[in-house]
Amino acid sequence: MQDVSFTASEGEFVTVVGPSGCGKTTLLRTLAGLIPPRAGQVKCVSGSRMLLVFQEDSLFPWMTALENAAFGLKMQGVDRAEREARATELLEQAGLDHREDAYPHQLSVGMKQRVAVVRCFLSDPAVMLMDEPFASVDAQTRLALQQQLLALWEQDHKTVIFVTHDIEEALLLSDRILIMQGPPGRIVESIGVPFARPRDVSLTLDEEFLEMKRRIWSQLGKSVWGACLA
Repeated sequence: MQDVSFTASEGEFVTVVGPSGCGKTTLLRTLAGLIPPRAGQVKCVSGSRMLLVFQEDSLFPWMTALENAAFGLKMQGVDRAEREARATELLEQAGLDHREDAYPHQLSVGMKQRVAVVRCFLSDPAVMLMDEPFASVDAQTRLALQQQLLALWEQDHKTVIFVTHDIEEALLLSDRILIMQGPPGRIVESIGVPFARPRDVSLTLDEEFLEMKRRIWSQLGKSVWGACLA
């Protein structure tokens, strides 16, 4: 990456889009502390805890969905009755009624990602980092997961930095979109998303939504074709 600099306000949902290989995942892993920055620094003024939700399955296979969801609370010393009650409530909101006792191998990919997202919310980080968490599911499941993520986020407006290749997903979820190009990875534009909340999938048919989608795609297309011709 090269001279990547941005600020996310407390409670802001920021999405990073860009072509493969431009450094989106590297950016998230640097923010999470998994990769040290070559220069500069990462500051989180609202708290020190950042949690990363990976694209791939990250559940503990020996734990049930309920135990996985409540794991962060357990590490914080919350007693069993309270953490299980809180985890059960959010799992139900995520559409996982009656699956609390299922192990990861008994859940679909989409269900496992819901559990991972619930675990992150319950762990109460200052910032949630999400690396294409819905990339491995089908289109219908992806829409459902987006709506469930929005519903959970509306409850306490966590600061979120979300990586995706999907422009519609970025526009539907975000307050602001950062467009990356590369290599070397760099942020070339920051776009505010003007649509009122709460939002649902019907927004994707709005003419202003479609115009913003075309604008972002045009910017990304320049990067993709430039890389192909280089």
